[in-house]
Amino acid sequence: MSELMGLQQKKIHPNKFTLWVALGSIVMMFAGLTSAYIVKRNQNGWLSFELPRIFWYSTLVILLSSLTIQMALRAFQEREMARYRLMITVTASLGLLFVTLQVLGFMSFQESGLKMIGRGSSASYSFLLAIGGLHAVHVLGGVIALLVMFFRAFSKKFRSYSIVPVEVVATYWHFVDILWIYLFIFFNWAN
Repeated sequence: MSELMGLQQKKIHPNKFTLWVALGSIVMMFAGLTSAYIVKRNQNGWLSFELPRIFWYSTLVILLSSLTIQMALRAFQEREMARYRLMITVTASLGLLFVTLQVLGFMSFQESGLKMIGRGSSASYSFLLAIGGLHAVHVLGGVIALLVMFFRAFSKKFRSYSIVPVEVVATYWHFVDILWIYLFIFFNWAN
């Protein structure tokens, strides 16, 4: 009987397994997009660009949010619900700030006269928008998950002490953080 229980404890939770499969496919998508970017940049007419400073600030924000989600996870594990609520609130706020800074960063390209879509646009800027936009969609998904966790943390009706949802959201949030760091380094190096 104890062998069966030990074997069941070693199995990965279905939600975690699904998350890892999804993360693998996201990695493949961004690997393909950045590979296409490298191939395409060697063609005539490719314009180089420098990322606006605001992307540096957004990078700091998402790194900080990765720290706060880890603190939230630890607080949940230790059943310190007041600290968990605070850290999940801070993480969700930092996620929203990251998205805002990203939008402002892309708007600064437009303000400087660089078109990303439509007539007169450049393939290099369009690639940047496509890749950055896809990352933003994944971050928004993470922000929505953080907001769900936030509302659950403050709900009087919902009292679940299962660690799995918190671990899944934390893992996903760390993933979008690492993905942004990769893209940030890539766009600074690839130009």
